[in-house]
Parts: sequence; C-alpha cells; structure tokens
Amino acid sequence: VDVVESGGGLVQAGGSLRLSCAVSGRTFRTRSMGWFRQAPGKEREFVSASSKSGNTKHFADSVKGRFSISRDTTKNTVYLQMNDLKPEDTAVYYCAAGDYNNLLYDPSNAFWGQGTQVTVSS
Repeated sequence: VDVVESGGGLVQAGGSLRLSCAVSGRTFRTRSMGWFRQAPGKEREFVSASSKSGNTKHFADSVKGRFSISRDTTKNTVYLQMNDLKPEDTAVYYCAAGDYNNLLYDPSNAFWGQGTQVTVSS
C-alpha cells in the first residue's frame, strides 16, 4: 500500500501549512486515515484521525482548534490543515491508513508513509 505525504516545509510561527496524503483508491475507501508526528528526541505522537466516511474525527489536545483534517474522495487524498503553527509543532509528520480505533490507540499495524518535515521558526 502506497501512502505518500507531501506539503511540509519551513514556516514562521503563526503561519499555516497544508499537508497532503495520497493513497490508492481501495485503501482510501476501506480505511480510516490518520496523522502522526515525531519531533527529534521524542516518541511518535497522534495528531489527528478521520474515519472512512469522514464523519468522525479526533484531534490531539495540543492541536485542537488549530488543525483540521479532511478527505477528498475524488483524489483519494487526506489533508491536514495546520494553522497558527508554533515552534513546538516542528516534527516529521506521518500519514497512516488503518482501522480507526487502531489509529487512535495502537497504530503499529497501519500502513505508513515516509513522512514530511515541518519546521516552524520562532
């Protein structure tokens, strides 16, 4: 299963970025999608997830009100819109496809992308 992230980059604090994650059509239709991040020296952490229908979503407390997740069924792509970015948002962001509950609690069996770097300068 190909999971391909894009959209990372360098942005100043308070700025915005939109990450994209493209997957195959079958994977997109049959799996929930999630975003995770890993900062240097830290463990990977959950950021957000969207159910297959897009009707159920979860966000980490640290990003609530600033990040949003959406799915484009015409492009088999899930997006992470990140607004009001802070230096502590700096991390490699990973996209994952899998069962919704697994994405929330144990994403080890999900399909993962290679990650995209997001750097927020102060």
